[in-house]
Amino acid sequence: MSRIAQVFEGRDTPAFIAFTVAGDPDPALSVRIGKALIDAGADILELGIPFTDPVADGPVIQRADERALSSGTTPDTVFEIVRELRSYSDLPIVLLTYYNIVCRRGIERFYQDMHDSGADGVVIADMPVEESAAVLGHSRRYGIDQIFLVAETTGEDRLQSILRHAGGFIYLVSLLGVTGARESVSGSVPDLVRHVRRYTDLPLAVGFGISQPEHVRALASAGADAAITGSAIVGIIEEHLDDEAVMMQDLREYVGAMCAAGNEGR
Repeated sequence: MSRIAQVFEGRDTPAFIAFTVAGDPDPALSVRIGKALIDAGADILELGIPFTDPVADGPVIQRADERALSSGTTPDTVFEIVRELRSYSDLPIVLLTYYNIVCRRGIERFYQDMHDSGADGVVIADMPVEESAAVLGHSRRYGIDQIFLVAETTGEDRLQSILRHAGGFIYLVSLLGVTGARESVSGSVPDLVRHVRRYTDLPLAVGFGISQPEHVRALASAGADAAITGSAIVGIIEEHLDDEAVMMQDLREYVGAMCAAGNEGR
């Protein structure tokens, strides 16, 4: 059983997936941030590979990408960060990237590097399932869960194709648009969860706009298996770039509150 599957095995409360950009604000501090998120109770760590054109991301994560790139972060750096975090914890690590990065590195090399560094899964944000054949064989060969995005606009044919090829969990997009903290969870989320659940036993993780404990409680009520939070975490990092001690304290408190909300159950 994969590390991701183990997180959801026998679980009756939503898992918490914490996202940050690898290398933000610099590689060494990024490792310490990852360790803080793990220690605070995150169930899965999602690391973004910084990219110059992150079309799925809002301004908070875009600025994090810029900071990481300015600090010299490359895919090689990201895999080294994964290695350091893997030596620290058995927590599942998922990478979020864009297809340009995968293609430029070489698809097989990218998947082998994920395997060798200790990553468990990958989301390629701009890769539709119709164009995924080139990566799926490598994901299976190297034991990497290929995670796909599903939105309320995803048609039935595409949904069925995604479910045939997906691993790890299904990433449900809670709203139309880019990432970023929102005031409330979209009212369409319960219907989306129920619709996708009809066709799969894979865990359903909801992201985009999830930023408050009440959002996690709403996802629990909707039957989601996990909440994914990124922009709110990256926002804390950005707010305290000049004070690491306060940054770490706020990250631990925030993640602790989000995890506690999930642990309240459905």
